[in-house]
Amino acid sequence: MGLVAEMKKTIAVIVLCLLSLALSMVAQQRGAPPAPAAQPAAYRAPRTGDNRPSLNGIWQAVNEGNWNIEPHAADFGTVPALGAIDAVPPGTGIVEGGPIPYKPEALAQRNENYKKRMELDPEVKCYLPGVPRAMYMPQPFQIIQSVDTLMMVFQFGGAVRTVYMKDPKPAPAPSWMGWSNGRWEGETLVIETTGLDDRTWFDRAGNFHSDELKVTERITARSADTLNYEATIDDPKTFTRVWRISFPLYRRIEKQAQIMEFKCAEFVEELLYGHLRKQPVAK
Repeated sequence: MGLVAEMKKTIAVIVLCLLSLALSMVAQQRGAPPAPAAQPAAYRAPRTGDNRPSLNGIWQAVNEGNWNIEPHAADFGTVPALGAIDAVPPGTGIVEGGPIPYKPEALAQRNENYKKRMELDPEVKCYLPGVPRAMYMPQPFQIIQSVDTLMMVFQFGGAVRTVYMKDPKPAPAPSWMGWSNGRWEGETLVIETTGLDDRTWFDRAGNFHSDELKVTERITARSADTLNYEATIDDPKTFTRVWRISFPLYRRIEKQAQIMEFKCAEFVEELLYGHLRKQPVAK
């Protein structure tokens, strides 16, 4: 009798398990939410000596924002005689939430800038790119961290940004790369930059700003070799509201990765000062 009783007990357990499984399947079919899947843990970057996320390394954006931060089709460049070498590659844009919210008079200025971009774009003259344009130029830059400051060294034109991590101060005067104060919010580096020279542009398409521009950047490591980059653009003189750009930055992982010299001033001497020659250079 003991064996029969044990078999009945086992059968009862199996029936209960099958009934429970059937009820669960019926509930799912009727729209009951399935059990939540386990979420992967958020990435935590290696730490510096002061226990902050390490963003040290050589980074580069891989997008077409330097041509135009808004969505755009492929197009002729500024010198059609150069053919495909000078053509504009298509891009999906890095602006969030639709077109840039220009005021009407500012939009008219942007359109005029585009018409005269070969003459007016500061990149053509090797001027420093400003913020945030320096972050998505098609050349790499290096982040070097310390406790009090964070340096960004850009290959284009040898541009340098100093981010002051202690004792934030207002910009002493306008400059091409502005004045940057930084702080940490958990895993995210937050940088507020003001004092930007209004001659800098966002891209080659003539998108511009005024001397009231304030850029708030947020940089967070998403993996060992990628960073999330966001920048909030606040300029009430030029735009009807605050807007934002975002894109990933990728670590340059090749063994020989380094910041090299691109001293472009020598490439533009003829463009800027050729008219002063007593004997013009034959073309």
